[in-house]
Amino acid sequence: MGCAPRSAGHRGGSDSSRGLIRAVAGREARGLPVTNGSPVRACHHPPLPVGDDRDVRIIVVGAGEVGTYVADRLSNQGHDVTIIEVSGERVRQIGSELDVEILRGSGTDPEVLTEARVDKAELLVAVTKRDEVNILCALMARKAGVGKTIVRVESRSLRRAQATALFDGVDDHLVIDPDEEVAQAVRRLIRFTGVLEFDEMAGGEAMVLTARLPGHASLVGKSLRELGRELEPDWGFIVGSITRREPGQDKEYTAIPRGDWTLREGDLITVVCKKDNLDDVTTRMGMESQRSDRVLLLGGGRTAEILAESLLAQGQSVGVIERDEARARQLAENLDRALVYHGDITDAVLLDEADVARQDVVVAMTGEDHANVLACLYAKSAGGGAGGRTGGSGPETIAVIHRLQLMDLLEAHQVDATISPRTATANSVMRFVRGEGDTVAAVATSLHGDAEVLDFAVAPGCEGDGKTISALGLHEDVLIGAIVRDGKAQIARGRSTLRPRDHVIAVVRPGQAAHLSSLFG
Repeated sequence: MGCAPRSAGHRGGSDSSRGLIRAVAGREARGLPVTNGSPVRACHHPPLPVGDDRDVRIIVVGAGEVGTYVADRLSNQGHDVTIIEVSGERVRQIGSELDVEILRGSGTDPEVLTEARVDKAELLVAVTKRDEVNILCALMARKAGVGKTIVRVESRSLRRAQATALFDGVDDHLVIDPDEEVAQAVRRLIRFTGVLEFDEMAGGEAMVLTARLPGHASLVGKSLRELGRELEPDWGFIVGSITRREPGQDKEYTAIPRGDWTLREGDLITVVCKKDNLDDVTTRMGMESQRSDRVLLLGGGRTAEILAESLLAQGQSVGVIERDEARARQLAENLDRALVYHGDITDAVLLDEADVARQDVVVAMTGEDHANVLACLYAKSAGGGAGGRTGGSGPETIAVIHRLQLMDLLEAHQVDATISPRTATANSVMRFVRGEGDTVAAVATSLHGDAEVLDFAVAPGCEGDGKTISALGLHEDVLIGAIVRDGKAQIARGRSTLRPRDHVIAVVRPGQAAHLSSLFG
């Protein structure tokens, strides 16, 4: 249902046009496509030689938010990384931050690619803000003999047959879209109140949740051994990692816990659970699983539009606040049933007009971290007694952040969940680098705590084939959380026996991924 025309009027300040923008026409009426929010992925590509004695040479084109984060992660894992960036200012900035080779120039310049030793590279990642540049970089890299390519493509038209035909017959090619990755991550968080991170593994049969335990959670005060006895005989979940700060310590540390660990209030835990046990797990963790009927998006960029389309398709009520008037009017036209407001997301008067206090979820997703934080804090305070799905504690707030250094500050100020475009996209990249469909099928890296969740595919005849979990002799920084066999998940136990084509969901501390790859590959 479209919203009725309405004049916002002038409420003071310089923004006389602030207020509700009328929705003009729906997307369906103009034959425009509606996205399902699922990133385009490749499959059946062989793994790079990750974890052996040889460094993998990787070229990253574009030193933006995603490119620098991916380059840093790959470099920290021992790979030989070169960044190509056209901006001299960005080159100087990155040069002081990252331990990688940096070349100034265009990734489509043959001389620059030659200087980057493209003929020796095994992977090229093209993540500039220009789709055409990224595609051309990939094609040139292919011609030079690069075996694997990853490109950032935002335009829906470039994903159609004409563009994809350029890579016909190429299996080891991945198309990513950071905006769709973030929108997908937000949708998962909207489902659960209090969950900080939410990932799906093995086709959605296993779930990975990260949350900080509130005092009222039934898990608080229980040892993991006690919990295990309670869950017998068919466990629905397992605690994979615990991040906590001991008295007198300045920083939190992350550990793979054993049976004698007792869960405490404030523990940040990562849980691996079966799909069918998701509601039980979140209840035990003190979280709520319920439908969010009213969602307010603060910022009307491309990510917000993708998310709004998905939420509206599910029958949810969506409001959007966008500072740029032309963009606000465009959103009003594109999003037929959304309420679109023109104005600043930190304007308290406008937030009240958008009924922020009575929203179920408020998602701040502009490109400005400080604005996102301030708006989330105001939403919480305004909704302190107004209801919403949190029952008087204000709406659930989710902030998209670009500076990872803000994580601790946000949690201290009760922003309920945070998402980084860097990590949302990097997980797809890292999965591809390690070899999707061969050994590592999925990767989930936490913004909170120092642990990684990996989905390994057990290869026939590998070292782990036919062995029990207890016989693998795993390092203390490794926990096998679940096994997915024939499309059905089971929580792993010491006596569980591995079979070919099993998917093994493992929680690992840094440095242990390579050893597991050797066991299952």
